[in-house]
Amino acid sequence: MGAVPTGIGQISAWLRSGRLAERYPEVPGLLTGLDAGELAHAGRLLSRLDPDEVARSHPGVPSVTVAITGHGTLAPLVPALTAELARHGLLLRPAAGDFDGYVFELSDPGSALYAADPDLALCVLDPAVVFDEVAAPWRPEDVERVLAGKLRLIEGLAGRFTGTARGTLVLNTLPLPSQFTAQLTDHRSRARLGAAWREAGAALLRLSEAHESLVTIDLDALVAEGIPVTDPRMDLYARMHLSAELLGRYAREIGHLARHLTGRTKKCLVVDLDGTLWGGVLGDDGPEGIEVGDGRRGEAFSAFQRTVKQIGSQGVLLAAVSKNDPEPVRQVLREHPGMVLREDDFVRVVANWRPKHDNLAELARGLNIGVDSLVFADDSDFERGLVRRELPGVAVIDLDGEPALHAGRLLADGWFDSRDLTAEDRARPARYREDLARRDFLDTFDSLEGYLAELDVRVRLEPVTEAQVPRVSQLTLRTNQFNLTTRRLQPADVRALAADPDASVLAVHSADRFGDNGLVGAVFLRRDGSVLRIDNFLLSCRVFSRGIEQACLAAVLRHAAATDATAVLAGYRPTAKNGKVRDFYPRQGFRRVGGDGVDDHDETGDGGNGDGGAAEFRHDLRSIAAAPAHLRLIDGLGGETR
Repeated sequence: MGAVPTGIGQISAWLRSGRLAERYPEVPGLLTGLDAGELAHAGRLLSRLDPDEVARSHPGVPSVTVAITGHGTLAPLVPALTAELARHGLLLRPAAGDFDGYVFELSDPGSALYAADPDLALCVLDPAVVFDEVAAPWRPEDVERVLAGKLRLIEGLAGRFTGTARGTLVLNTLPLPSQFTAQLTDHRSRARLGAAWREAGAALLRLSEAHESLVTIDLDALVAEGIPVTDPRMDLYARMHLSAELLGRYAREIGHLARHLTGRTKKCLVVDLDGTLWGGVLGDDGPEGIEVGDGRRGEAFSAFQRTVKQIGSQGVLLAAVSKNDPEPVRQVLREHPGMVLREDDFVRVVANWRPKHDNLAELARGLNIGVDSLVFADDSDFERGLVRRELPGVAVIDLDGEPALHAGRLLADGWFDSRDLTAEDRARPARYREDLARRDFLDTFDSLEGYLAELDVRVRLEPVTEAQVPRVSQLTLRTNQFNLTTRRLQPADVRALAADPDASVLAVHSADRFGDNGLVGAVFLRRDGSVLRIDNFLLSCRVFSRGIEQACLAAVLRHAAATDATAVLAGYRPTAKNGKVRDFYPRQGFRRVGGDGVDDHDETGDGGNGDGGAAEFRHDLRSIAAAPAHLRLIDGLGGETR
């Protein structure tokens, strides 16, 4: 019997001693590098833990409520989900439905599934959902009739859920096991069955186009990795129609989705150069001696570069950090004929001889993002180990001397996955490059005031439009630092608030001499009699410290006074990342209701009152500060434009 991996052994020891809840924040590190079987083992241990116990010990750990329903037995799914969410620092709160209960549970708004108010509702479909209703002997047209009926049923269930619940519904395509196609003895019939089956799969995938809060996982792509669809014995004896391996791989995809919905999507891919983007060592081999573009290994490195470039084209920031002299690196990026990636593809190229973890920390500060927004890919065991030790929040990709495997290892964990891609996403790298130009511009001034005066900041605050709803939703999911309550909203939530006569959703736009920053923030308001409440205020980290937040808040206060409000109330709920705005409202003339303010020495952020640090502030509207003089504000609330 093999030795138990150290991580699993530690989790088991903490479970036996009753300390697992206490040590839960350390679990993600213990799960790093485990294979699928080891993760399943860890998941079985972790699923024995009471989520409420973890929440009491660590109220800052995000929890995700996942409702599970489907056609067959799904017993391995809960431990698999538990481990996959734990890998990302999340806590699973499962709500498992009954065997073959998906029709009732999704069709009845009074069911336990709806009562759980899930963040994610998984409707796990399998091939038996069709073939259980096909009588023997059968022909392809019999399967086509059942498929058509199932699609109508599933479309109806999806419409009911997305029109009723706040969470995201997850469906999946149905893989077609060879045991069914092989029962047809002529190839023409097999082709007809395959075509009908794939057309049904395409229809399931297209359902997300009609429902914003629906995602369809393509199981065919997972099966193509060599994962068996079914275990024949478990299929027949336990009615578990998808293999434990496939359910585990499916759980991995759900972990990526949960990470995105809790605002933990990564923002920047940082790559090493020698041995990662090209073969060889630039300092030893020279530009003409590195492997890229030509030969088998050179083409493998080029293929990896194409993957990186593709990721960067979708809003992911690209950076390079290498132990090299800067000029030869710039020469290769600009002139080498085999390079796919060029200097302009990166928001920053750092080539020096400093420790890489120091360069990564400085890079994050320069981009105004947290180090936990970085993904770092390097072929050196030493460098990866050092980064893991010094910057545990960085996601580290294990590469080695085989470049043909680089792309697969980078993509395996979906670090940059999101539910939707917006125009703002595609424009993000260019806007970060503009930010670097702003910083260079700042260096030419002796004072911040002089810099801001010449920056020509322009701000527009206006009610959100339908076209802006996906971007505002995305901001609530991705913004962590300037996010006063960190309430995550789906597009349907934003749309409902915008349509509510007692609520308002305001979009914040900014621009300056270097370009248009786009939609960078949002303010959520609610009228309660004579009081206006700010439910949330959030702003992209790209535009901090330019006076935009003060200008928008001043406009909201003026609007409140002009509409005969007697006061404005605003809340703050602390998280691990928004501590820098804990005193935002007091600095703008608000006073804390029922207290003197948040205690800056209270590291838990709960002010010593056990309420998680949530605070409420009030502005009496007697004295409203003017917007900063260095910017121009277009007030779309009917107030003064200056």
